[in-house]
Amino acid sequence: MMTKRKGSEILADELKLNGTDIVYHVPGESFLCALDALGVRHPDIRAISCRHENGAAQMAEAYGKLTGRPGIAFVTRSPGATNAVNAVHTAYQDSSPMILIVGQVKRALMEREAFMAYDFRTLFAPMTKWVAQIDDAARIPEFIQRAYQTAMTGRMGPVVLVIPEDVLEEDATVPAGKPSVPASAGIPAPDDIARIFAMLAEAERPLLIVGGSGWTEAARDNVQAFATQNNVPVVTTFRRRDIIDHRLPCYVGEIGIGSNPALLAHIKNADFVIMCNDSLSDVNTIGAGYMEGFTLFNIPVPQQKIVHVTSSFAELNRVFQVELALLADNDGFTAALAVHAPTSSSAWAGWTATLRETFDSETRPGPCPGPIDLPQIMKWLRQRLPEDAIVTNGVGAYATWSQRYFAHYRLHTQLGPISGSMGYSLPAAISAKLLYPARIVVDFVGDGCYQMSSEELATAVQYGANIIVVLFNNNMYGTIRIHEENRLEGRVNGTQLVNPDFHALAKAYGAHAERVTKTEEFALAFERCLDAGKPALIEMCIDQEAIHARYSLSDLRARREAKR
Repeated sequence: MMTKRKGSEILADELKLNGTDIVYHVPGESFLCALDALGVRHPDIRAISCRHENGAAQMAEAYGKLTGRPGIAFVTRSPGATNAVNAVHTAYQDSSPMILIVGQVKRALMEREAFMAYDFRTLFAPMTKWVAQIDDAARIPEFIQRAYQTAMTGRMGPVVLVIPEDVLEEDATVPAGKPSVPASAGIPAPDDIARIFAMLAEAERPLLIVGGSGWTEAARDNVQAFATQNNVPVVTTFRRRDIIDHRLPCYVGEIGIGSNPALLAHIKNADFVIMCNDSLSDVNTIGAGYMEGFTLFNIPVPQQKIVHVTSSFAELNRVFQVELALLADNDGFTAALAVHAPTSSSAWAGWTATLRETFDSETRPGPCPGPIDLPQIMKWLRQRLPEDAIVTNGVGAYATWSQRYFAHYRLHTQLGPISGSMGYSLPAAISAKLLYPARIVVDFVGDGCYQMSSEELATAVQYGANIIVVLFNNNMYGTIRIHEENRLEGRVNGTQLVNPDFHALAKAYGAHAERVTKTEEFALAFERCLDAGKPALIEMCIDQEAIHARYSLSDLRARREAKR
């Protein structure tokens, strides 16, 4: 029997029906009745009140990365919605399922430039899979079902739903929907799989590249079984390093920004490449240097035979004209790979061993300027932390230390923005800890990156999200300083930072705080953070010379002088 419900109640019921367990928000008058309906009708859905809309939306994006289900965020109309743009763009570039619900002015005020009103369909259109406005409460189940389908089907991504305030307040009689089940791209055809195996048999230097979102344990097991049984080297795409267990001899490293030049040279020398579940984007095809995208393979026709497998038609043959472009579900394709029986277990053993030695050499601790030895700290953390610990990072040269020296053993243990979004890692860490309170969550963050979302430490304290923030403080925007050294002959324009007392600031928020000035202080400080029973921050005072895991400031200057 259908009963009359308010739009806010219909919305709350549909979110519950689709498995929502957390809603991130900054409260606004345009959707207060929706928050109230959630609290009254579904008190088991946690409503996390954040300090900034970017933080709320980034938490929802991180939820989508970890679970494969859309993270839900509520924001009010402008400027609430415009504050969330950064996170929506992150979800789009990172292929993370997310639904952002924007409260809008009442319908009678539309098209009159009302207070805080905006055409959000125009604003969000370029960075979403779908953006729509719900103008009838009776259509809320329809729109929610489509939002889930769109966010989760094919290449995952964000959806934005705009709801006028009076739509949430009006009554409607409408049946409930049903839980959304994403459509599948399908199982690859036997002839296509046979063709892939035939090309593999002819290859002398094959390579499997894995990346993208939506990985399941089954798909990961399939890939690892195929690569191990066939002695095929496996590479992960940028900030997807947790897809493969780094202890496996077949794992040989990561492509993308700051990747190992020796590995890139080997990839250019490969004769057969399978790109599985990710795009051949500029970041995933950096061939040398820092940001030389689309240079790893020749355009338009690569010299290697490339098989590109993805669940999105739009990614196939977009830039590179590959040997086989295959639309397929990741679970189905990896299952087909796993059953391939090797004709010879040693066919590519030497090739794989060569690439693995490149990886082992890359991850052996090297020199680090200053009194804090960052490679040794990363190695100590790997030994200290359990395999299921979740590590987050934002954007900056500081992130190269964890990218290079911190190994991943389990799926869904890395959260980092492919989009290049500063201020990401702290909200992501909070989201991860709220989802998995029993797991240790460590946030690697730079001083510039931290100050773009540091207010969310208050959110962590309020909700008992006992993360550990490891802050790299070198008093500068490191990545841009590198560009200044390379492109402006070392002239500095705005990259030096005068920072607050991060140690005192963390305590003011109610968190535990430590300051580390040398390597031997770190372990005890970290243990005290684990025992604190509250969110904690370790400020590491980093020498500016230690700007990057591959070179120091002095190295950059020496290279510049050598070119003169």
